[in-house]
Amino acid sequence: MADTSTPTAGRPSFPRRAVITGGMPYGNKNLHFGHIGGVFVPADFFARFLRDRLGADNVVFVSGTDCYGSPIMEGYRKKVEDDGYTGSIVDYVGANHDAQRAALDAYGISLDLFAGSGTKDAAPYHERLTSEVIARLYERGHLHRMSTRQFFDVEANQFLNGRQVIGRCPVRGCKSERAYADECDLGHQFEPEELISPVSQLTGTTPELRPVDNWYFDLPAFKGRLEGLVDAWDTDEQVRPVVTKTVRESLAAPVMYIQDKFRDEFDAIADRLPAHALREPERGQQSFSVEFADWEQRDQARSVLEEAHVRFRTGKTLLPFRITGNIDWGVPAPVLEDVRDLTVWCWPESLWAPISFTQALLDADARSGGMRYSSDDWRDWWCADDAKVYQFIGQDNIYFYCVAQPALWDALDWGLSQDVPVANYHILFMNRKASSSGAIKPPMATELLDHYSAEQLRCHWLSLGLDQRAVSFSPKPYDTSVSHRDRKTGRDVLVRDDPRVVDPALKESAFLTNIFNRLARSCLYGTQSACAGHLPTLAAHDDVMAACREVTLRFERLAHGFDAHNALAAVDAFARAANKRWGEASKAAQGDDVAYEQALADAFQALRTVTLLMHPATPSGCEKVCEHLGFDSDLFFDWEHAFDSIAQLCQAQGTTPATHQTVGLPPRFDFFERHPSQIRQK
Repeated sequence: MADTSTPTAGRPSFPRRAVITGGMPYGNKNLHFGHIGGVFVPADFFARFLRDRLGADNVVFVSGTDCYGSPIMEGYRKKVEDDGYTGSIVDYVGANHDAQRAALDAYGISLDLFAGSGTKDAAPYHERLTSEVIARLYERGHLHRMSTRQFFDVEANQFLNGRQVIGRCPVRGCKSERAYADECDLGHQFEPEELISPVSQLTGTTPELRPVDNWYFDLPAFKGRLEGLVDAWDTDEQVRPVVTKTVRESLAAPVMYIQDKFRDEFDAIADRLPAHALREPERGQQSFSVEFADWEQRDQARSVLEEAHVRFRTGKTLLPFRITGNIDWGVPAPVLEDVRDLTVWCWPESLWAPISFTQALLDADARSGGMRYSSDDWRDWWCADDAKVYQFIGQDNIYFYCVAQPALWDALDWGLSQDVPVANYHILFMNRKASSSGAIKPPMATELLDHYSAEQLRCHWLSLGLDQRAVSFSPKPYDTSVSHRDRKTGRDVLVRDDPRVVDPALKESAFLTNIFNRLARSCLYGTQSACAGHLPTLAAHDDVMAACREVTLRFERLAHGFDAHNALAAVDAFARAANKRWGEASKAAQGDDVAYEQALADAFQALRTVTLLMHPATPSGCEKVCEHLGFDSDLFFDWEHAFDSIAQLCQAQGTTPATHQTVGLPPRFDFFERHPSQIRQK
C-alpha cells in the first residue's frame, strides 16, 4: 500500500508485512476474561490497525489452542474422575478448542486462523515443523541428552507429568504456593529436585525422584547473544521495560542463597564445593549468597549441600531448556541416538506453533488461488527484512518468548526475525490476581456478555493501561463487597445491588453511547434535513482539517507503541471537542442555511476521523457508521486516505459531495448500543 500523502517526518515506520500472534491458551478450559482482555483484545486492536495502515493482504493474525502437555492430561483426568466424562482426550481438547473459538468470535477477535497444535487444520504442519526444528538443533550441536530426575508416585506405580506434582516454588523471592514439577504458576523455571514439599496429585503422597533421559537445548550457551538483544531492546520504543527487566533477571549468574543459621554447616563443607564467591548478607537480609561460574557447578554443589543438610534456595539463571518429555499426550519427538518414545514438551513446541499456523493458513490461501495475502511463502512473513512479527503475551510468559525463543531462533539459523514482544501486566479481578486454577475464580469471558456489549468491554480493557502496571477489572455485577448498611432493614447492601454506585467497567462506554453516537447522529440527521441526504458540499475549515491531521498522527504514534490507553484517550478528547464545536456552530447558524451546512461540513470531517481511528477498537459500530455514510469500507478505512478531505474521499470513490448519498437513519438510531441489562437499570 502506498503511504499517506502527508509529510512523513517524525512518523513511525512500519514493515511491509506483519504477523501478529496471541498467546496460546491451554486446551483444558474455556477463556476467562484475562485471556481476552489482557492478550487477545490488545492483539486484535493492533492487527486491525495494521490492516487499515498496511492493507489487509499484508497482515496475518494467528493463534490457537495449546493442545498437548500435562495441563491438558491433568484436566482430562479430573474431568473423567470428577464428572464421569466418557469422551477421549481428543474429544476433550476439541470441545475446549471450539468453546475458545466461540468466545473469541463473540468479542470480534479477527484472527485469520485460530487453529491448534493438534487440530486437523494445523496438526500435520505442526508435527512436520517440530521434527524439522529438533533435527536442525541436534545437527547444529545445540541439543544434549541429559539424565534428569522425574517424580515417580510409588503408590500409583507411575511417573508423574508436570501438573501431577504440586509444591512451593524454590526460586528466591517467589511466594507461589502453586509450583509444579519444574515451573511455578508465575513462570519461574527450576529443576524438579528443587521443588519444595512436593505432593502427588494422584495419591497425595510424597513422590520419589527417578532418572529419565531427555533432550535439552543449550540455552546458557546463548547468554551473550541474549545480552546483546536485551541491550538493543532497551533502545526500542516498542519493547516495554517489563520485558528487559525480566530478561535481565534470567541472565543473572548462578547463585544459591543460604540462611545464616546454616553458616557453621556451610563453612564445614565449603572446601568440597566447586569454585565459588561468597557474599555476606546485605543490610536487613538473613541469607548469604554463593555464586558459581556456571549452572553445572551450582548443580554439583547441590548434592554436597543436601548431604550436609544445608537448606538453600536458588536464584534465577539460564538453565538448559527442556525440549522433550516422557508423557504420552504430546507431539512425537524424532528418534535421536536411538532414544525413542519421547514427546515434545508443550512449551518449546508452542513457541514455533505460530509458524506452523502461518504455513497452514498460507497453504490454504495458495490452494484457493492465492488472492488473500500478498505472499503465500511463510518465509516472507517470518524471515524477510521488510517483515515483523509482533507477539502479544502476558508477563508470566516473558521467559519463554523473550529468553528461550530468541536463543532457539538464533540456534536454528533460518533467518527468523527476532520478534517484537508485547507483554502486558495482569488484569486483576476485584484487585486480586485471578487465575482459573487459583482460589479466585474469574468469570468466563462469555459470561460477561450477559451484562456488557463486546465493544464496551473492548474499550474498557484497552483503556486500562496494562503496559504500565497490573490493573483491576471490577465489573459491578460481580462485586460482592459491601456498599453500605440499609437504614430501614439493617442489612448490608452489596455494591452489585446498589444503584448509586457507578459501574467502573462502563467508564469508557459513555464515550461510545453518548459522544460518538451523538456526533454520528448529528451528521446524518443534519444532512437528511439540510442537504437532501447528500454530503455537505462546503469544505471543512482549515483549523478542523488541522485538528484531524494532528489527532490522526498522534493516534498513529501511540498505536505504533501499543499504547491503546492514550490512543483512545486522544480520540475521546477530539470527539468531545468536535461535538462541542458542532453544538455551538449549529445553534449559531439557526436560519442561516450556509452557516448550517458549514457546521455540518466540519462535523462530517471530524466524524470521518473518529470513525477511522476507533475502527481497531470498536469495529462493528464503526463499520455501521461507514455503511450509513455510503462509503466502501475498504476505501474508508484505508490509511492511504487518512488525511483526505470529504471531497477527496468522495473522489476516490467516484462521487462528489453533491452526488454522494448517505443512507437514511431511523429515529433514535444507535451505532453503539447499551446492553439490555443497562437499559433496564436506567
